[in-house]
Amino acid sequence: MDELPANLKRPEGVTDATVKAVGAVTEALETTIRARGALYEFHQLTGKGDQEIKEAITLLREAGHPELADELETKILGRNALDRRWTFQIVEDYDGTYFRPFEAAEKSIRQALLDGRRHQLEAEMKADEQTPGEPGHGS
Repeated sequence: MDELPANLKRPEGVTDATVKAVGAVTEALETTIRARGALYEFHQLTGKGDQEIKEAITLLREAGHPELADELETKILGRNALDRRWTFQIVEDYDGTYFRPFEAAEKSIRQALLDGRRHQLEAEMKADEQTPGEPGHGS
């Protein structure tokens, strides 16, 4: 293994098993970050669709179909995505109930076991896999 810079070296006495375990917690959080991004995409796309319905309602009225425009306006425009909730409320609930506590737990584990270092496993992989002196390799 190439020598890691001091700020990337694992704390004294930390085992490979601990580095692997903390890496697994971080990887799980990263997967959850991706899920959160998909949830925000759902939120934005649902809102965009709702705004597009407004335009469709206007176009239906202009085309001489006020009864169909009224039906869309009454039954679809502004409708809850889930029972009593718009998508912003779903996102906020997810953040507060699941994501933020998970993020805090991952940080707490890193702090307790690796002095807060992030991506220790990857830093060590980088040192192992790079060829010193080669372009694009190195610290």
